[in-house]
Amino acid sequence: MQITLLSILGLALLGTLHAQDSIPVQADFQQDKLTGRWYTIGLASNSNWFKEKRHLMKMCTTIISTTADGNLEVTSTYPKYGVWGEGWGSKHNIHVVETNYNEYALVATQISKSTGSSTMVLLYSRTKELSPERLEMFTQFSREQGLTDNEILILPQTDKCMADAA
Repeated sequence: MQITLLSILGLALLGTLHAQDSIPVQADFQQDKLTGRWYTIGLASNSNWFKEKRHLMKMCTTIISTTADGNLEVTSTYPKYGVWGEGWGSKHNIHVVETNYNEYALVATQISKSTGSSTMVLLYSRTKELSPERLEMFTQFSREQGLTDNEILILPQTDKCMADAA
């Protein structure tokens, strides 16, 4: 069994690429080059759902596509291990921090809910493996966003769902 979520944890659009003081944004971002299949290699978050589900999480397939209105839609497929996430009633400020489009993408999200806010950092890869330097870049950037080592996870590989979402 698998669960497909529109983006990770209810994110629907990746079109809001506004810079905040603490989060840099990819210079000369080219939205069309980000589309296609990615693997979610790393996930870091200080939210309660992450703390509760961290031990269950595995690498997943993520498809980024362009919507009719010109935004980006992110669909991630995870092995089914229960209902989790930030919920649909939250606001997500999403930033493509850095990408070379054909190897990796580093994405940061500030999530605001009526109950508080949290930070999420994602590391996408076009393949199931990335160099130690890219993994360290993800870890270091996550720390710069105030996340601790217990809130940073390199997702273990799994064969479930990986071939299904194309």
